Amino acid sequence: MNTLWKYLQYGYLVVGIIFFVEGILKWNSDKEQAFIMFGFAIFIILIFFFKRHFRRKVQERNKQR
Repeated sequence: MNTLWKYLQYGYLVVGIIFFVEGILKWNSDKEQAFIMFGFAIFIILIFFFKRHFRRKVQERNKQR
């Protein structure tokens, strides 16, 4: 199960990159929506780093047992 979570966390990066690219594509036509896309991209990428940190922390704790 841990290997599944290890690879699923990269899905957050993929979704974050998709939102970032969408923001770039919408920049000239609708700046408000582009800012929303950039906000989602930043939020999702922060979630990726949080989950990665938390998963590593749990793995280290499980190794000590």
